[in-house]
Amino acid sequence: MAEFSKTWTHVDGGWLEGNPGLIGPRSHAFWQASIVFDGARAFEGVMPDLDLHCARVNRSAVALGLEPTMRPGEIADLAREGVAKFPSGSELYIRPMYWAEASLPGSAVALDPGSTRFCLSIYEAPMPKGTGAAITLSPFRRPSLETMPTDAKAACLYPNGARALKEAKDRGFDNALMCDMLGNVAELATANIFMAKDGVLMTPAPNGSFLDGITRRRVIALFRERGREVVETVLSPKAFLDADEIFQVGNYGKVQPISRIEGRALQPGPFYRDARELYWGFAHA
Repeated sequence: MAEFSKTWTHVDGGWLEGNPGLIGPRSHAFWQASIVFDGARAFEGVMPDLDLHCARVNRSAVALGLEPTMRPGEIADLAREGVAKFPSGSELYIRPMYWAEASLPGSAVALDPGSTRFCLSIYEAPMPKGTGAAITLSPFRRPSLETMPTDAKAACLYPNGARALKEAKDRGFDNALMCDMLGNVAELATANIFMAKDGVLMTPAPNGSFLDGITRRRVIALFRERGREVVETVLSPKAFLDADEIFQVGNYGKVQPISRIEGRALQPGPFYRDARELYWGFAHA
């Protein structure tokens, strides 16, 4: 039996402790991956952009063909209620989810939107310590919108990232730099990515192959609010191999440095330090 950190899950009107069994082998989501989710964070007494994460899970549901059953504000209120069940200052992951329970009549594969269920799971998840990650170019690529629901935070997208991550870890790296179908850098297996070269901060332009993350957008906005340029553009793997500094952003770790790409060591640079300072300032404001 797997061991899980302390967890509270709200489903069907009440809170359950631990890891409750919510789906069975006949559930559509169990064997057809009709699940969307989002992930907000609680840390140091704050929950930055909680409202945006709660709104996005509903958009993801619609993109996959599910029917959202909760308003974003209701999800946020539940999240605050759940966070209060943990000791003050706990580092938590806040995960609202929708999934399909049944197929449409006459079809084993097509999901029935009317069977959509909701839960909110909150659990202890320590924040990364900011010591830096080693990354490598992955042989696996991100799909396009024509082939997968890349406009949703959908569970069916994650096995591809997971195999890229495993392949990288098997070679001694912490994360995988993934390209789109044209061979341009999209993101890491688990986060969006930024690089700097000759004093210019750059990040891959959203092109439908990866989720334009809430933390990514927030970091860009914080820089631009202070009159500092962030270039969203097409970036090759070579551009990252030659970068002066690289850092990653995402909900799980917010802003984290990259300490190595392939065999080349990197140091946390001024753009990373500014991004982290700006984000933490925003979060606590």
